[in-house]
Amino acid sequence: MDRRTLIKALALGAGGVWALKMGAVSAAQTDGPAASQGQAFSLDWLKGQARYLARQPYVAPGDTLPDALHGLSWDEYQGIRFRPERALWADQDLAFQIQLFHLGLYFQSPVRIHEVINGLAHPVAYDADMFQHEGNQALGELPSDLGFAGFRIHYHTNFQLDLAAFLGASYFRAVGKAMQFGLSARGLAVNTAAPDGEEFPRFTAFWLERPEPGAHQLRVWAMLDSPSVAGAYAFLLEPGPVFSMDVEVALYPRTELDRIGFAPLTSMYQVGENSRRIAYDWRPEIHDSDGLLMHTGAGQWLWRPLANPAALRYNSFLDRDPKGFGLLQRDRSFANYQDDGVFYDRRPSLWIEPRSGWGAGRVELVEIPTVDETFDNIVAYWNPDQILVPNREYLFAYRMSWGEVEPEVQSGLASVRATRTGLGGVVGQPREYFSWRFVIDFQGGLLTMLAEDAEVVPDIKASRGRVEITSARPLASIRGYRAMFDLVPDESESPIDLSLVLRRGTQILTETWVYQYTPPPPADRKLV
Repeated sequence: MDRRTLIKALALGAGGVWALKMGAVSAAQTDGPAASQGQAFSLDWLKGQARYLARQPYVAPGDTLPDALHGLSWDEYQGIRFRPERALWADQDLAFQIQLFHLGLYFQSPVRIHEVINGLAHPVAYDADMFQHEGNQALGELPSDLGFAGFRIHYHTNFQLDLAAFLGASYFRAVGKAMQFGLSARGLAVNTAAPDGEEFPRFTAFWLERPEPGAHQLRVWAMLDSPSVAGAYAFLLEPGPVFSMDVEVALYPRTELDRIGFAPLTSMYQVGENSRRIAYDWRPEIHDSDGLLMHTGAGQWLWRPLANPAALRYNSFLDRDPKGFGLLQRDRSFANYQDDGVFYDRRPSLWIEPRSGWGAGRVELVEIPTVDETFDNIVAYWNPDQILVPNREYLFAYRMSWGEVEPEVQSGLASVRATRTGLGGVVGQPREYFSWRFVIDFQGGLLTMLAEDAEVVPDIKASRGRVEITSARPLASIRGYRAMFDLVPDESESPIDLSLVLRRGTQILTETWVYQYTPPPPADRKLV
């Protein structure tokens, strides 16, 4: 991992480092089946442990790290590298190998790792010889029960590269065929963007099942804990061009939870085609994801371009039994990024598909101002209407798909490929009032089959202001259509909600573009 990778795993907005110190369970609680001979393990056992844990007072993680690990610099921590030959299953001709992360620097709360063999769990003991030190730091003799910071998964296609990593709070990430990390997921979100601060539940222990010879799926279980909730997680991981994860979750609240996020995603958006506020970098675009895609319970496809707002922005999309949602990186053109170091054009998308009805609730999108690409400032998750209360069990399941996923292709609708904005008006004519132009490009679906003279009209809605200079015309460069309109805002500086869809008669041709525009103060509405 490079510096950016590590910091992104820690950060949410300006928040990150302290969050990783929350939510630990003591080793005695998480070790569970820790006898050296191995003890019976199952998901039911893990649910029982989580249920019991939720009925006990929360125990914050103690500061048990040796001083030598507290004082590591970034370079010194990077110099502690796992020895590949010590990986789990490295000598067993299996499709998977597991390498471990060392504690230190920002990662100061130990995670307990167990190996599950034939239904029996065995603790993986810390051994300093698992790691090599490339720096000059002298760590001294470290305790045998030190634990680990997390783990990463390597696959037989190339054991030198990791395909997924679980590191920091309940963060985890994976790659698709481009082999490039990007956005992260979390086990659970609690009180995101709340005035009294966000709570970061933490995976305190993992159980990894040794796969059978020839198996290409990996089972992982995890215990989650925080001041508000405990939980049991089961993952079924399957690498491929699209890395799939089937997730089963059982939650046991300690307190009432009305602002909770299922399947939370975190990403970064600094600057792009439609959001140029922080455009001082030499690269044209800097983002891990460029939009939120939603497939509603009613079957509607919604695309919401991301932005880097001047102030924290919170949007809520009401729904019932959603079919899916995710943060996507649709723009795959290197020319639009020009970054040959971290390759934003290769960043994976992440799509969430609920496995059962999630009932009434909302997809929530939080956009946090940032001036730095090392901070994840985008959060999206499902918030149920139901308030979760103590002494109850709550079950939900979903599938995660990492990679170049385009789930809406099967819908037959054209998708948004770019959103651009700028000053409105008619070229060559003096502007008499302020307006803001929106240009949306659509591609795919039935658009490739339309005659050149087909009558395609943009159906535009605005919560306030006046819409003018509307058009929709073919765009030969992408074999699609370009819709354009100007918005004349009123005197208010409050956000204006917009939506647009292309129609031919009564037939809807595209997914629905949704946007939130915040007009500048009247004094700043320059006509140029």
